Amino acid sequence: MPRPATALAVAASIALSVPQVAAAPGQSQTETIAYGTDALQQLDFTRARGTAGPAPLIVFVHGGGWKRGDKGNATGRWKAPHFTGEGYAFATINYRLVPDFTVEQQAQDVADALAALLAPSHRLGIARGKVVLMGHSAGAHLAALVGTDPQYLRKAGLSYADIAGIVPIDGAAYDVPRQIAQSGRFMRATYLQAFGQAPQRQRDLSPSMQAAKPNAPAFLLLHVEREDGIAQAREFETALRKAGAQVERHTFAGKGLRGHAKINRELGNPDYPATAVVDRWLAKILE
Repeated sequence: MPRPATALAVAASIALSVPQVAAAPGQSQTETIAYGTDALQQLDFTRARGTAGPAPLIVFVHGGGWKRGDKGNATGRWKAPHFTGEGYAFATINYRLVPDFTVEQQAQDVADALAALLAPSHRLGIARGKVVLMGHSAGAHLAALVGTDPQYLRKAGLSYADIAGIVPIDGAAYDVPRQIAQSGRFMRATYLQAFGQAPQRQRDLSPSMQAAKPNAPAFLLLHVEREDGIAQAREFETALRKAGAQVERHTFAGKGLRGHAKINRELGNPDYPATAVVDRWLAKILE
């Protein structure tokens, strides 16, 4: 792993090597940026619309049980146009997948992707220090882990001064040992594949158990009416509050996998209730 200064230099070199992609008339400009040498270490960046100066940045981490999904089909169609229209730059990232890579490497990919965006922040029109990590499902876990365990940002040459907040969307693995113990046959194999059998590793990869460390300053926890998602979010909220982080938690209609998918698919749709909640929270922490 390169030293922090080297990591930033590599990120800047990789990011600057990718040409910009011209936008169609009336659309935001989007480009694909490589943040590493693996084919999955890529992200799509879309500039904010209607802003003259540097814009806050939202970075989205897709779900898929740590083993599937990508930036093209797991982000939802509303997020990029909605958030860029609100004056935010928007990026959606790919990361390397289990079982070929580990959850630890995935969290590092999230941090490295952020470094690749911030190194050329002037060229990309990004406001430093006004960055929000947002993720759904497994991506909610990875965003929360990066937001509670500082080692990943540190290895990328960053710190919590570079992040304004974290928005985990309907995650259910903030306390990994508890989730494995209470999971049914349908999901147990997925959790064990991602987190293994070792109790210490499971604890190390649990955002709720890392929340006593230095954390990102603000969290917005969103979830639907899944029993495990509610229990996990409540526990995570409690741990964050004890550590002094600012936390909001909101529940939205929806049950089972259908509700789990809907909150991700519809976020950004102005008619979906979670969109207004996120917009208010972003305006407050990014002012």
